[in-house]
Amino acid sequence: MYWIALSPKLETDSLAWTWWALRFTPRVAWVEGALLLEVSASLRLFGGKRGLLQLLLKSREDLPFAAWAVGPTSLVALALLRCKQQSLPVPKDLPDALPLELLTAAQPHVPLLERTGIRTWGQLRALPRGGVARRFGAPLVAALDAAWGQRPEQYRWETLPDGFDLNVELVSLATAAPELMLAAGHLLRLLQHWLQARNRGVLALELEWTLDLRRLNGVMLPSKEQLPVRTAQPTQDMAHLRRLVSEHLDRATLAAPANHLRLRSLDTVPWGGATTSLLPQDRVEGERLHEFVERLSVRLGEDSIVVPCAHEDHRPECRQHWAPARGHEATPAAGSDALYPTWLLPAPLKLRMQGETPCFGGPLRRLARMYRVETSWWEEAGPSLRDYFIARSPQAGLVWIYRERPPSMAQELEKNQFDWYLQGLYA
Repeated sequence: MYWIALSPKLETDSLAWTWWALRFTPRVAWVEGALLLEVSASLRLFGGKRGLLQLLLKSREDLPFAAWAVGPTSLVALALLRCKQQSLPVPKDLPDALPLELLTAAQPHVPLLERTGIRTWGQLRALPRGGVARRFGAPLVAALDAAWGQRPEQYRWETLPDGFDLNVELVSLATAAPELMLAAGHLLRLLQHWLQARNRGVLALELEWTLDLRRLNGVMLPSKEQLPVRTAQPTQDMAHLRRLVSEHLDRATLAAPANHLRLRSLDTVPWGGATTSLLPQDRVEGERLHEFVERLSVRLGEDSIVVPCAHEDHRPECRQHWAPARGHEATPAAGSDALYPTWLLPAPLKLRMQGETPCFGGPLRRLARMYRVETSWWEEAGPSLRDYFIARSPQAGLVWIYRERPPSMAQELEKNQFDWYLQGLYA
């Protein structure tokens, strides 16, 4: 067995410490103001005792603690922790040389035991068990057995909730949405500990604040207001979520002052970890593209940040459409022919005619016929019947044009002149 005892500072949230500790082991308990972790089954996963202790000491940046100690049993670890807290020398012979006052079960009997010359755990354990049990009670004997690892140690282990849902009271009434950010930052830190302990990544969460007023200017108000926040990829990175939540709150309004803030997870998925590369050029520092797009979409509006999305259609102008970047991946339509022009017009431009010759910067001379398109017969506007050509313009150079044919052969024979359109330009 390998126990770690921590002494968190008083101003630190105990819930944050509990969820942080559950990342390393399911055996976490609060005992007499100290946090106990039994990590023997997890040592190999975290690189042994040294690796686990390095992670523990690194956490001081976010979760400060006053002292820590390790031991083969929980009572020994607690005793060594108290030695550090009280600035007592740590004995070499453990647990025999530990002072009696460091054993909780022996503290009520320390004055009597000291008068009989018993000052250490080892001296107390050397006394007859039956006499100690009759005089001082069975719990003291049981504590000595547990300290030497001869009796299982039983605690009420801390557990994680299935979902993240916490509500905190604000220090003061928030009259504007950005004032909620301080409490939101605290809840996001707890969310990160919950995600790491559950080994999950969050895709969507919801902020909910409770309004302090029920009526304003004679108008009934809802008791609560909600603000959903979504991210394109699952994450445990609270820096990105904090920026995203801040952008949302900067644009939100409160119907009335708020007194409570609630944060709950809406959608989480199993966390696969962060993908890294051995190549230096692939390890790009800074904000990721999807995170940057999400922040801009919140700041400028969903319709301001768009990406091209492929669409199955034979008409070139319909082969892709634009959609909000949040929730969509860019899928540009690939050209099906090497003779496609490098620039397509947003909409086909009808050409003026000089007799039977279309004109664009002068009469166009057709060079090569590309292909025929017959599609969209299911649409109300009727089918699209086109013959595409590559042509040369005296001023614009190579252009891509098509003529629009009537839907029936009879109409085509009756019509002496086709409608011509400019579709694209070649560089």
